[in-house]
This record gives sequence, structure tokens and C-alpha cells, in this order.
Amino acid sequence: VQLQASGGGLVQAGDSLRLSCAASGRTFRDYSMGWFRQAPGKGREFVASISSRSGSSTYYSDSVKGRFTISRDNAKNSVYLQMNSLTPEDTAVYYCAADALLTRVQGSTPSYWGQGTQVTVSS
Repeated sequence: VQLQASGGGLVQAGDSLRLSCAASGRTFRDYSMGWFRQAPGKGREFVASISSRSGSSTYYSDSVKGRFTISRDNAKNSVYLQMNSLTPEDTAVYYCAADALLTRVQGSTPSYWGQGTQVTVSS
């Protein structure tokens, strides 16, 4: 699985942004997907995950719960991260990731990683 993230940019605090991640391969629907981020000088952290196929199970880190929404469109081989009420603390490089096992995504050990997209939130 090859992953290509996009949609990052420079926004102001309180703004919204939608990240997209396009995946290659005909079995996208069979993969659980996740978003992670890495702020300057910090380690990579889990942001959100969504289960395979229908995406009926989603999970968020406490820091983004209620503000971010992960979704998927299997017809477009894509996963999205809608980010609302952004704060400067959300500034980071955001990565999408995939694995056949949801537990590996939630455990921050997915098999496949995309390149990052920079999100910068100014105060």
C-alpha cells in the first residue's frame, strides 16, 4: 500500500482544515487507517484511527476528540481528517498510515506510512 497525504497548510487559530490521504491498491477497503502527527522536537503521536471496510469504528486521542473527525471513502481509496477549532498546539507534520490490523494502527505500529503534510496554526 502506498499512501499520499495532502491538504496541509498555514491557518489561523480557530480555523478548519481537511487532510486527505490517497491510497494505491485494490484492497484499500481491507485496511484500517490512521492519522498521526509529529510536532517540532517531539515524537510522533497517534491522532485518530478508523476501522476497515465500513469504517464503523473510530478512535481519537484525547487532545483532538470532539474537534477532529476521521472518515474514509473506499470508492476513492481515500481517508480524510477533518480538523476544526485548530490551535497552535495542533501544529505538526501529519502522516497517514495503514495496516490490515486495527490494533496495530491504534498501537502506533502500522505497516505502511505515507509522507507527511505540514499543518501550521498561527495564533
